[in-house]
Amino acid sequence: MPSTSFDFNSGSEPRTPQAVLWDMDGTLIDTEPYWIVAEAELVAAHGGTWTEEQGLSLVGSALPNSAKILQEAGVKLPAREIIDLLSSQVVAGLRKEIPWRPGARELLAACHAAGIPQALVTMSERSIVNELLDQLPEGTFQASVTGEEVSQGKPHPEPYLTGLRLLQEVSGKELSAEKCIGFEDSVPGIASASAAGLHAVLVPNATDPGDGNWRRIDSLDGVDVEEMTRWLVQVSA
Repeated sequence: MPSTSFDFNSGSEPRTPQAVLWDMDGTLIDTEPYWIVAEAELVAAHGGTWTEEQGLSLVGSALPNSAKILQEAGVKLPAREIIDLLSSQVVAGLRKEIPWRPGARELLAACHAAGIPQALVTMSERSIVNELLDQLPEGTFQASVTGEEVSQGKPHPEPYLTGLRLLQEVSGKELSAEKCIGFEDSVPGIASASAAGLHAVLVPNATDPGDGNWRRIDSLDGVDVEEMTRWLVQVSA
């Protein structure tokens, strides 16, 4: 089940932003190359070919959807086995190196130091998420939602709405989605965060969703809590 942990009983006043919700693959850590290589090797093992363009088309997608497309590309395995094989290869890569995106780890730490609740909302599975969480100070994330823990993956808003609900349950306080920031890099992801009502922020990486009902920045490098607060003030002004 989705996990939560945080002590909200500090007596401090609510902060702006009220919470920050993060995508993982491609936003916090640059794992998309791991996924694309794993997909290509799996398709090749079944006698097919897999291009980088095909791999990029799956960025941000729910893993059951990706498994179906890989089956259509010739992988003769059940969806569950495909997901497990891909995930195990990504885990192996993360155990060698966590490929942080520029500024991501620093902003995570800044939000944690400022007492801003944070949730990880990803379509990857718990086995992969745990590899990242093990590398972070305890309590960095107060909630996490993984692909197998929701009935509808991104671009549906359910993953981010679940993250918000978990943070509310832990805090005992109501969170306003529009006062919470959601960082994303992919087409399905930014659509999910936006549909959930978050102040969605696109940080393009392997793919570029273009402009839409979201804020767009080139990089997390140099972003701090004060800047995120200004984003919300600008919207509410």
